Amino acid sequence: MSKYIAKRILMAALTLFIITFVLFVLIRIMPGDPFPVERMSAEMIMQKRIELGLDKPILVQFGDYLSMLAGGSFGNGTALYNGAPIKPIMLKCLENSFKIGVLSILFGTIVGLAIGILAALNRGKFLDGLCTIVSILGVCIPSYVFMIFLQYTFAYKIPFFPYFFDASNFVNSAVMPSLSLSLFAISTVARFTRNEMVEVMNSDYVKLAEAKGLYGWQLIRKHILRNALIPIVTVIAPLVVDLLTGAMVIEKIYGINGVGKLMVDAIAGQGVDYNYVLALGIVFSSLYIGVMLLLDILYGIIDPRIRLTAKDG
Repeated sequence: MSKYIAKRILMAALTLFIITFVLFVLIRIMPGDPFPVERMSAEMIMQKRIELGLDKPILVQFGDYLSMLAGGSFGNGTALYNGAPIKPIMLKCLENSFKIGVLSILFGTIVGLAIGILAALNRGKFLDGLCTIVSILGVCIPSYVFMIFLQYTFAYKIPFFPYFFDASNFVNSAVMPSLSLSLFAISTVARFTRNEMVEVMNSDYVKLAEAKGLYGWQLIRKHILRNALIPIVTVIAPLVVDLLTGAMVIEKIYGINGVGKLMVDAIAGQGVDYNYVLALGIVFSSLYIGVMLLLDILYGIIDPRIRLTAKDG
């Protein structure tokens, strides 16, 4: 198991290094400069480029950036927050996005599993059709449309929740964005849970267990849900990253100071802040790679045959 985990960690680190290099090169070769050149003279532009190290060869710049990352810094912004250090601002935005994201993941996964199990146990019946309709609607309706509906209903018509996000009243403020973000997760988890459980329920070993007199929750827990868990975890993993890093439109609409809104501001603000775009790209990639690494390890724990296959390969 230790060799399996070490190999996965090495692959994850190499993948992150390649992504960081590609992101850095792409941003550096983009036309223009990461500061408001329309308000600067040629001498000021040259001085600023030297100050930021943009006059050096790109590989030297990348080496300097890796050294800065190793020191736990992402540098300073160029257009946002008057060039303040990126790390504390990004960490605060990540904290807000994580709080909303965790609530969305928990609610979406629990409700999605419940709907999927209910549909599978009642396959071909009215409840199965109803759960399928709910899943389809959840996929078809964009989360920001559902967010606007919730705002209109429960903030404007029935002023039960605040119309915009208020960090001092987090509990009430987090309800509507969490529900909006969890809508797609609910429908996706429910659909895959239902399909995988139906497939497992029709398998020979489940029929054999039923023939031996195993029924009810014990059969579901020991044989059906356990064997349907790997495909379900595969679906949940990418959703975790999407929800934890925040939804750009949702955060913009609801006024949440999260990483999604920060990315929009960095791209569509008064000037594109390349340093923020690069830093957020690295953070998003790190989160995705980290979740997929955890997923690989969970695969090995849930099904030891995967470890043996990886070892043989």
